[in-house]
Amino acid sequence: MSSEPSQNHLETGHQFIEGAIEEAIEEADLFLTFLEEQIKLGSFMAPAKAEIMPSDEQPSPLEDDTFLTDWLQPHQHSPTARTTMATVHGNLQGIKSSHIKQLEKLYDQRLPGDRLLTPDLAEQLTTLSQTIHHPISGYVNRRGQIIRVGVGTPAQTPLSETDLPRRSGDRLSGIRCITVQFQPPDTREFVALMRQRLDALVVLTVADPKSNGRRKGNTDPAIQQVHLAHIIPDLEQPWTVETIAPDTLFEEDFGDRIHEWERDIQQAGFDLSNAPAVQADHDRVLLVGVMADGMTEQQFEDSISELVRLVESAQGEVVGMVQQKRSRPDPQTVIGQGKVEEVTLEAQRSRANLIVFNRDISATQARNLEEQIGLLVVDRTEVILDIFAQRARSQAGKLQVELAQLEYMLPRLRGRGQAMSRLGAGIGTRGPGETKLETERRTIQRRINQLQQEVDQLQSHRARLRHQREQRDMPAIALVGYTNAGKSTLLNTLTQAEVYTADQLFATLDPTTRRLTVMNPDTGDRRDLLLTDTVGFIHHLPPALMDAFRATLEEVTEADALLHVVDLSHPAWERHIQSVQNVLDELPSPPDDVLLVFNKVDRANSETLALAQQIYPNALFISATERLGLETLRQRLVQFIDAHGIAPPKPEDLTDAEQPDPAHR
Repeated sequence: MSSEPSQNHLETGHQFIEGAIEEAIEEADLFLTFLEEQIKLGSFMAPAKAEIMPSDEQPSPLEDDTFLTDWLQPHQHSPTARTTMATVHGNLQGIKSSHIKQLEKLYDQRLPGDRLLTPDLAEQLTTLSQTIHHPISGYVNRRGQIIRVGVGTPAQTPLSETDLPRRSGDRLSGIRCITVQFQPPDTREFVALMRQRLDALVVLTVADPKSNGRRKGNTDPAIQQVHLAHIIPDLEQPWTVETIAPDTLFEEDFGDRIHEWERDIQQAGFDLSNAPAVQADHDRVLLVGVMADGMTEQQFEDSISELVRLVESAQGEVVGMVQQKRSRPDPQTVIGQGKVEEVTLEAQRSRANLIVFNRDISATQARNLEEQIGLLVVDRTEVILDIFAQRARSQAGKLQVELAQLEYMLPRLRGRGQAMSRLGAGIGTRGPGETKLETERRTIQRRINQLQQEVDQLQSHRARLRHQREQRDMPAIALVGYTNAGKSTLLNTLTQAEVYTADQLFATLDPTTRRLTVMNPDTGDRRDLLLTDTVGFIHHLPPALMDAFRATLEEVTEADALLHVVDLSHPAWERHIQSVQNVLDELPSPPDDVLLVFNKVDRANSETLALAQQIYPNALFISATERLGLETLRQRLVQFIDAHGIAPPKPEDLTDAEQPDPAHR
């Protein structure tokens, strides 16, 4: 006799026992939560008739029928012991109160635990949906209780993580969703299925009375299609969808199927958690590149490559990218609803925990995107600010970074929504003082004013230092250029400055000034000058940084000449030259004398080198790391000093930091 039937019965028995244990644990948790609430409210007492009874005859709260009735009544509809009245969620604007009451009565329904849906509830849902001309979603636990009714799709009326009875990442939540809508389900519904770890998603598609020209009040509750979706252990597309007949939905026992789905997930070791497990200092980033009008393909590719470097410099990991070409950004979401769905799906597939755009986005756009995608959304400027915060070492650098971050943050507080603000005039705007939004604004504005004063003091301090240098009649040359062009490396090579260098964007923020002595090969006369390394520039340098780092950028404007360092090995070197020039044009009175120096020639190909020599015949071509062309650079600096007719300073006028290194005489 085969043992297969016995084995099947054994598995069924195990499933039954597991389900019974889970329900018992959930009921016990709910009861304990209710007891805690009653104790806090002071409601944990016997009825009034107990006052005349002897103390040893008073019924305990657990024996009292009134107490048990008080506990059981709200829990017929709520699994969390927090909802004591039927509440309809979602957007109720424009819906009649009589229809809302009908929606509230849905909480009185009780489904068989092994059935996804009954014909009676299906008819009520479809009729109500067509009557109010809105989708309706109902959430049901495994005991058949309707725990949530919402007007909208599952993506618009989701349960929060705290409302889910089962929160383990390797188990389904124990909740199924039945939704009625006028179109077949799309990616948004399936992502909502994943995020809530639903047992199943049942989508009933019905005719939209508006589109069919029916008069108001006429409904056709006939179900056109039934889609059943559930989670599967597949990283590429972690769900499957099938079309089934309504009778199958009403009659088939789905209890065993749900347990089977969950067992498959556990055996595959598939993690259902919404957010991937990553280290605190490590972000999994999904890039969103928007190619606007007026941008060439090469410019777009360069911007994406630079964004990748920015993310990597901020210690993030790029796990994917979504691109879009559009004439103008969508005012609500930048990329439009369809692309938002694609980004949501790609973020789920790649298990990203951060979305980064290659262009600036408003606070409202960021909020809308975060609500739909369910992840933090930032733009390019925020990534740059984060890098600056990581790189700041000196007190002056930290001061300027904090100011830039606060100036960027302040106008974006309003993007959190007007609901946070009550100050103003009219009904709904008066309240008991400031709300959190106004408090934050005032606090941030006070801090900005304080930092502005400190930056002004920093400007004055550096102005005094420059004035002392001017008294010695020593020319000052500022090293400028695109970030990671090799300015700090060149300063170290020429002056032994020991400034921190790395193959990173914005490796150094603080200006460093060192004295350099060069010799005229014809006369043997020595000439002394000051070289100042400055913060690197970047395409579309954020205005907040321009303002916060004005004390640092003054080292550029107050210099006698500029040494513009260009990374010739970078594919976008021509664009970098223009970007640096654009930043210089925004500065007040930058020096007119600019010496163009192409660095990293040892890494550039011969065609690029020939092109640069043809376009810029007066430029210098060097390699700071390989010490190529440095003697030519020194001779050109001598020619610059002689052209200005500046006499060398007296040794006793120099500080220790500005004394020349004998090795460089």
